[in-house]
Amino acid sequence: MAEQYKQRISLSIFFLLSGFCFSTWASRIPTIKTIYDFNEAQLGNLLLTLPVSSLMGLPLSGWLVAKFDSRKPLLSSFIILNIALAMIGISQSILMLIVAVFLFSFCMRILNIAMNTQSISVQRSFVRKIIGSFHGLWSLGGLIGVILSTFMVKWNISLQSHLLIAASFSLVVGCVSYPFLLKSDRSPTGNKLIFGKPDKQIMLLGILVFFAAVCEGGIFDWSGVYFKEVVKEELFTLGYLIFVLFMALSRFFSDILIERLGMKRMYVISSSFISIGILSLIVFPYFWSSIIALSITGLGVAAIFPMTFMLAGDSKKYSAGMAISIVATYAIVGMLVGPPIIGYIAHAFNLKVAFVVFLISGLMLIPVSQLFFKHRQEAA
Repeated sequence: MAEQYKQRISLSIFFLLSGFCFSTWASRIPTIKTIYDFNEAQLGNLLLTLPVSSLMGLPLSGWLVAKFDSRKPLLSSFIILNIALAMIGISQSILMLIVAVFLFSFCMRILNIAMNTQSISVQRSFVRKIIGSFHGLWSLGGLIGVILSTFMVKWNISLQSHLLIAASFSLVVGCVSYPFLLKSDRSPTGNKLIFGKPDKQIMLLGILVFFAAVCEGGIFDWSGVYFKEVVKEELFTLGYLIFVLFMALSRFFSDILIERLGMKRMYVISSSFISIGILSLIVFPYFWSSIIALSITGLGVAAIFPMTFMLAGDSKKYSAGMAISIVATYAIVGMLVGPPIIGYIAHAFNLKVAFVVFLISGLMLIPVSQLFFKHRQEAA
C-alpha cells in the first residue's frame, strides 16, 4: 500500500477515536447530572470547565505543532486524554470530577489541533478533497460512542465501568495506529503569532467557527438533557445519537458537495438547515418532530468546521498549524459562551427559550461567510 494511504488511514483512526472519546463523555452528561444532583446552572458551571481548559490548551497546542512534527503532540495528548476519560468515571467528589473534565478538555484541544494540522499536510498528497472525510470519521466515532452509551444506559452499566472500557479500547487502537502517521510535517515558516492588526480573513473564519461551535458544542452538551426533560424521553441518548448520525453522514458527502456547489453556497445551505432544525426543535418539542429537527440540524452543522479549517490551511500569512490554532481559538470562545449560557437561561426561564441562542448563531453564519468571500475576492 502506498505511504500516503497508510498515513490517511492512520490519521482517520485518530479522528474516529477522538470523536468516540468525546461522545462517550458528552452522552453521559445527564448521568453525571443525576449522580451529583446538579441543577441546570450547576451543570452549566461544570460545562464551563471544558472551554476554559480548551482555551488554556490552545497556546500550548500552537507552540507544539510549530516546534515538533504534529504526530508527537498528537500521541501525547491522546494518551492523557484517555486517562482523563477514565478518571471522570471513577471520580468520588466534585473537585476530582472538575479536575478530570479539565484535563480531558485540555488534551482534547491539543489532539484536535494536531490532527487538523496533519490533515492539511496529508491533503496535499491527494488531488481530490479528503478533509471532510476526516471530520466524517470524527462524527462516525461519535456515533459509535453514542450507540455504546445508549446500550450502557439501557443495561444499567455503571458510569465507572463504561468510561474505563471506552478509554482502554481507545488507547490500544490508537497506539497500534501511531507508527503509520505522517512524519516531518513541521512547517519552516509562518509559525510565529504576529501581533498588531489582525488578519481580516483569519478573523472572519474565526467568527464563523465561533457561531458553529455555539451550535455544535451546545447540541452535544444539551441535547441529552433536552430529550430527558423537555421531550420526556427516558432513553435520553437518542436525540444526541440522531444528531451525530446525520452529521456523520453529511460529512462523508461534504467533500463532493463542496466541489459541486462551492463553499460560498455551502455556508448558506448549512446555515439554513441549522436554523430550520433548531426552530422546529423549539416549536415542536415532541419525540418524532424532535428526531427530525435534530437530523436537519446535524446535516446543517456538518460542513462548517471542515470548510473553515480548509480555508484557514490556505493562509498566506501563517503555517497551517498556526492558522488552525488561531481560528480554533474562536471556536473555544464559542464553546465557552454557548453551553454555560444555555444553562443559565434555562435555569432562569426554560430550556426551549435557551435554545433560541442556537437559532441566532445558525443564522449569523450567512452574513459572516458572505463577508469573508467578498473580502477574499477583493484581496485576490
